[in-house]
Amino acid sequence: MEKQVGAENVAAAVIEPIQGEGGFVVPAPGFLPALSALVHATHGALFIADEVQTGFCRTGDWFASEHESVVPDLITTAKGIAGGLPLAGVTGRAEIMDAVHTGGLGGTYGGNPVACAAASRRDRDDARAGSLRRAARRHRVGDAAAADRTGQGPSTRSASVRGRGAMIAIELVEPVAARRAGWADTDAAAAQAIAQACHAAGLLVLTCGTYGNVLRFLPPLVIDDDTLHRGLDI
Repeated sequence: MEKQVGAENVAAAVIEPIQGEGGFVVPAPGFLPALSALVHATHGALFIADEVQTGFCRTGDWFASEHESVVPDLITTAKGIAGGLPLAGVTGRAEIMDAVHTGGLGGTYGGNPVACAAASRRDRDDARAGSLRRAARRHRVGDAAAADRTGQGPSTRSASVRGRGAMIAIELVEPVAARRAGWADTDAAAAQAIAQACHAAGLLVLTCGTYGNVLRFLPPLVIDDDTLHRGLDI
């Protein structure tokens, strides 16, 4: 912001509170509040949270920003907002949203009535009250299961198990015995092989990360424990 762009040229900082496609990277405690404060001290720039993957209880709170009490100026949402139907939204402080000229904020497919009905029903559903508790429980179950399966022997390929709530990932690296001292080489081939084996066994998993070596787990928040354990066993 200061050395390359110039602080006076910054209109906004856009960040995922937890990286999604980037590898489910959780920022260090205090990073988001510090970034928000820095942005707001920079000529009135805005702090924008991309909560498309992290929103709607996925991380154990309604929005991942809330884990550190950060209040963004704008929040982008999608995916979980309508339980799979195509819908997205931008929510922000009234003075920002109202500043757009008439007709300046819109889209060809905005406000699809079926998707809006699904989103409305989703938020009215009393069962959603348990989503936060379920997301937190999914984290404990998934984290423990992954730890049981990774181990620390010479053939270990797991560098870390990370995430929050029901947003968990395992980063795969070359086996300990094959690594150079103090260096963990990424192993995208292993991630792809595991994903393909899971698919063949009837389990859908996704990979992510800069180097494609991260397996991510995004179980539905309504999944029952038996089904979750079946997937983890595979």
